[in-house]
Amino acid sequence: MIVSMTGFGDASIERSGTHYSIEIRSLNNRFFKPVIKLPDIVAGMEPEIETLLRDRLVRGSITCILKMRVEGAEAAYLINQPALQAYVEQLNSVKGLNGIARIDLASLLSLPGVCQEPADDGDHLDKHGPVIRQLIDQSIGKLSQMRQREGQALFEDLLRHAAVIAQALSEIEKRAPFVIDDYHRRLSSRVAELLSKAQMQVAQIDLLKEVAVFAERSDISEEIQRLRHHLASFEQACRTSEHAGRKLDFITQEMLRETNTIGSKANDALIAGHVVDIKGSIDRMKEQVQNVE
Repeated sequence: MIVSMTGFGDASIERSGTHYSIEIRSLNNRFFKPVIKLPDIVAGMEPEIETLLRDRLVRGSITCILKMRVEGAEAAYLINQPALQAYVEQLNSVKGLNGIARIDLASLLSLPGVCQEPADDGDHLDKHGPVIRQLIDQSIGKLSQMRQREGQALFEDLLRHAAVIAQALSEIEKRAPFVIDDYHRRLSSRVAELLSKAQMQVAQIDLLKEVAVFAERSDISEEIQRLRHHLASFEQACRTSEHAGRKLDFITQEMLRETNTIGSKANDALIAGHVVDIKGSIDRMKEQVQNVE
C-alpha cells in the first residue's frame, strides 16, 4: 500500500537531569532532503541521524529538530582561570588605568578562551547518544504511522479517479465503432449534395476509399488498450508498493499521452467530451501522486 510523504512525529523524555525533545516533520519532495537541527554539544551525531532517517524515510523534505535542556551543574561552562588571570594581568599592566578604570567581570568572561564547554564532544555523544537514538526511533515510528494513514486516504482518492477514467474509457470504446459509420453518412450526404448541383456522379468505390482512409487515421483501438493497461499498472502499483511515487508519476504521464492521442485521432464530439473527463481525472491524480513516497 502506498504511503504519503506528509507526516509528523515527536517524542520526549527526561533522563539523568536532562530533558530531551525531538520533532520530525516531512513534506513532499522529489528526493530525500533532510534538515537536521541539533544542539552544539551533540552536533557530531548529525551524519548518524541522517542515516537513520534515510533508512526509514525514502523520499521527502525531512526536518528533524532536537532540543535539550540540562538541569544540573554539568550544564555550566568552565572558566579557564589561567586565561582569565592573563587578561587581568595585561589590563593591570597598562599605565594610566589605575584609579580611573574598573575591571568588569562580565566583560572579562565574554573574552575569547575564558569560558569553555564542560566536556569534549566524545563525552557528550557517549552520554546522550543512546537516548537520542531511542527518541529518533520513536519519532520516526509515529511519523510513519501518520504517513500510512495519509497514504490510505491517497489510495482511496486515486482509485476513485481511476474508476472515473475506466468508465469514460468504456464509453469511448462503445462509441468508437459508430464514428466511422457517422463519417460515411455525412460524407455521402455532403458529396451527393454537391454533385447534384453540378449534375455529376462519383463512383462508390472512391467514396469507400475515402472512408477507409478516415477509418485508418481515426483508429483508436491501440490507444484504448494501452490506456487500459496503464490503469491496471497504476492500481497494482498503488496496492503492492510503499515507495511507488516515481512510478505512479511516470504512469500518469503515459496515461495523459494516450488520452491526448485518442482526442486528436477520434474526431468525434462525444468522444471528445469523455476525453475531457479523463484528462481532468488524470490531472488530479498527478497532483495527488506528488505526495506519494
